[in-house]
Amino acid sequence: MVSLLLPLIYVAFISLGLPDSLLGSAWPLMVGEFSVPLSYAGIVSMIISGGTIVSSLLSDRMTRKLGTGLVTAVSVLLTAAALFGFSVSNAFWMLCLFAVPYGLGAGAVDAALNNYVALNYASRHMSWLHCFWGVGASVGPYIMGWAVGANYGWRSGYGIISGIQIILTLILFLSLPIWRKKSVENSVSEDTGAPVGIGSALKIKGVKAILIAFFGYCAFEATAGLWASSYLVEYHGVDTETAASFASLFFLGITAGRFLSGFVADRIGDTNMIRIGIAVITCGVVLMALPIHTAFTALVGLIIIGLGAAPVYPSVIHSTPNRFGKENSQAVVGIQMASAYCGSTFMPPVFGLIAQYINIAIYPYYMALFVLLLFVMTERVNRICNGK
Repeated sequence: MVSLLLPLIYVAFISLGLPDSLLGSAWPLMVGEFSVPLSYAGIVSMIISGGTIVSSLLSDRMTRKLGTGLVTAVSVLLTAAALFGFSVSNAFWMLCLFAVPYGLGAGAVDAALNNYVALNYASRHMSWLHCFWGVGASVGPYIMGWAVGANYGWRSGYGIISGIQIILTLILFLSLPIWRKKSVENSVSEDTGAPVGIGSALKIKGVKAILIAFFGYCAFEATAGLWASSYLVEYHGVDTETAASFASLFFLGITAGRFLSGFVADRIGDTNMIRIGIAVITCGVVLMALPIHTAFTALVGLIIIGLGAAPVYPSVIHSTPNRFGKENSQAVVGIQMASAYCGSTFMPPVFGLIAQYINIAIYPYYMALFVLLLFVMTERVNRICNGK
């Protein structure tokens, strides 16, 4: 019975990834129906991000009180309800309303499951966990595309994903006894004592540095993914179809890289996996920044960046209990998630302004800034926590 828990966690992370790309996929159709400017997608996205930040910061308190299993089940239920709400919305304000539970559910399950796997499973499982998120993020737009292509409309796309989430919610509630069992191999009991406050967590040596590192990584990753296609088209003259394909290869590179990383993560260790990832990212960024006005190096560089990014996020999360203490890990993971969402929410739009008013050619240098920040801060954490 307990052996079912890990596959269930993997499925839950597929569920977490499923809705992540839906808004971008459906918005070109939604915008006309709601009669709002194209830019209003940013409003919905910001509300979702705000919810994820709030629930991430509250994850320690919720998990200690309710347990990881119940937090996960309730969070997926919130997400399912929000997606159903999107499918029946007939006004823009309704989208904004349902974006609130959407974000709250996503942030809570993300923080709770990441910490649970970091505490209870080997590093390889963290890599594969985030690989499964990539599977969900890839399948979501496919389902939406099928619904639209079959003339069922974007509402049906949201409805189908909501239905999948509802089924998973039922499974999660039925599986709560599995989560409560204490005989999981290599597991630790969940700490139900007093929650670690945000202020207390920030006083732990190395936490502030890892938050800055996480901010830098997610700012880099989100910027790379959002602006890759525009950079290839505007600066290198790549046709839009090819640019879109290679932009998607960046995400496929992350997903494939996390799958492969799982086979070596336990032997290499979290610290070295982060270092290797940063080194590979740097090679890709250098290729993109070469003063050669050819698309080939930029295209290859983008794929290399995706592969290099793969092990960084999972390894940072998995190393949290060892670096900052198991009793503090849920609080630290929660504020790491909040810092990550801040980086991915606010820094890509900043580059949009740079591209508009200065030059989109700055794209690789903008990414390099955050990669450098990531390297400096992770090495600082290594010296503080690992002594190396």
